[in-house]
Amino acid sequence: MAVVVNLETGRKEAKPDALDRLTELVGADLARVNQLIVQNMQSDVQLIPQLAGHIIAAGGKRLRPLLTLASAHMCGYRGDRAPGLAACVEFIHTATLLHDDVVDESALRRGEASANAVWGNKASVLVGDFLFSRAFQLMVADGSLRVLEILSTASAVIAEGEVLQLMTSNDTATTEQAYLEVIKGKTAALFAAACEVGAVVGGRPKVEEDALQSFGLNLGITFQLIDDALDYSAKQETLGKAVGDDFREGKITLPVILAYLRGDAEERAFWQRTLEKVEQEDGDLRHAIQLMERHGALKDTVARAAHYGAIARDALGIFPEGPEKRALIDVIDFCIDRGF
Repeated sequence: MAVVVNLETGRKEAKPDALDRLTELVGADLARVNQLIVQNMQSDVQLIPQLAGHIIAAGGKRLRPLLTLASAHMCGYRGDRAPGLAACVEFIHTATLLHDDVVDESALRRGEASANAVWGNKASVLVGDFLFSRAFQLMVADGSLRVLEILSTASAVIAEGEVLQLMTSNDTATTEQAYLEVIKGKTAALFAAACEVGAVVGGRPKVEEDALQSFGLNLGITFQLIDDALDYSAKQETLGKAVGDDFREGKITLPVILAYLRGDAEERAFWQRTLEKVEQEDGDLRHAIQLMERHGALKDTVARAAHYGAIARDALGIFPEGPEKRALIDVIDFCIDRGF
């Protein structure tokens, strides 16, 4: 029996104007993506569509599929392949979310109970594997070896990024470069692939493939930098997320790295106690935020995001002016503006 999922519910906030414009431009294709998501998460094993539907219906902005569709449109493509690949991208993303919540022992996802909290870790991991498999079936159905190469490589890089994050977690000696390698893998790789396949289906030359890959990669870095800054911001609550999740889990993100490097011996001892030993007391999160503000760590993280956003913007320079290009540039600003 099919499970019906309302893909428009579960969103905690109104979509920003930039994403509204992007959605309007690719609206018909996005509707097809949503149909494909529902169709391809079905299974005779009822727990699979139930659990998959839970996390998919929980919302999100469909940003990665939107990037695939907009990139394809910007490259002059209006056929049936882009929605299938956009659905594939969303399945890869959703599978990683299921696995992430298990690894992080997260009880909430976008303000709702996480799948692992409802059905347990084993079911979440296995349904994540199912969604990865569905993504590869969609790649094969597309029939392009180049598309298969791009998306399968991205899947491997994402897994490497997650393992690298596991290795650097709770290690206050983590460098900014090591942190960047983590977010390039776990977040930016899929942004890059989502955009690059748009040029492939459009039959565009390699230089345009590379430009969209660069745009997506740097947009993904921008997005994750702002996410990491927001974890220590009261604005996080307005997005339906808890403040300080990264802190409680001992994750080493750029705001932590900057505050640690700029702190004195007493402050570094605080970070070592709270993040390396994960010995946390009431008031520690508030003190962590105070240290970040004292040393400009949050402000400078947002500034780093703006830097990578500028690189993403420049990558689109070779494309002619048009509504899709303007909308993609607006998405860069949307990602950065979340940090203010």
